[in-house]
Amino acid sequence: MRLQFTNYSVALGDNLQGTLNVASKEDFETTEIRCEIECVERAKVIEQVYDAALKRSIPQVVEKTIVVYSAKPALTGPSHFSNGEVRSIPININIPAGARPTYSGVDSKVTWTIKGVLAVDGRPDKTTETVELQVIAPTVQAAAVQREVIRTVVMIPCRYCQGLMDQTLTVCPNCGAKRTI
Repeated sequence: MRLQFTNYSVALGDNLQGTLNVASKEDFETTEIRCEIECVERAKVIEQVYDAALKRSIPQVVEKTIVVYSAKPALTGPSHFSNGEVRSIPININIPAGARPTYSGVDSKVTWTIKGVLAVDGRPDKTTETVELQVIAPTVQAAAVQREVIRTVVMIPCRYCQGLMDQTLTVCPNCGAKRTI
């Protein structure tokens, strides 16, 4: 089994596309064929840890790990493979727009990984090597297009200073007097 992608770099909100190539060396039945994709963040944080020798808490740097995103999208349902059969299964997985892009810094790291899985009853699942992906922030063209809004502002004179003010204001910006109707 081998994963192959058209591009190993994908933007948030886009689809990861490729194939899972399977070359069978025996006859077997699968319950499902899927991918397992995961985004993990590792960060160094300072925590107060109790030291029994000192009889007090002291600050200590520890590494915390959290799974930001995890999914197991099915590529096919139950299938039969014959000895010598070679099959390419298409992959089209959406990377959520609200997820985190790949990042590596001094105190934290965000990584995306994916692997292919053949689920077989009665024995361990057959998996591909885990592949690391580069997930990037969307490009400027993919970002939302900002519209320019033009509105007409009606100006009226203040009763006290005769300065012009927006008709939606309740207090004159020039003299501070309350607007009268």
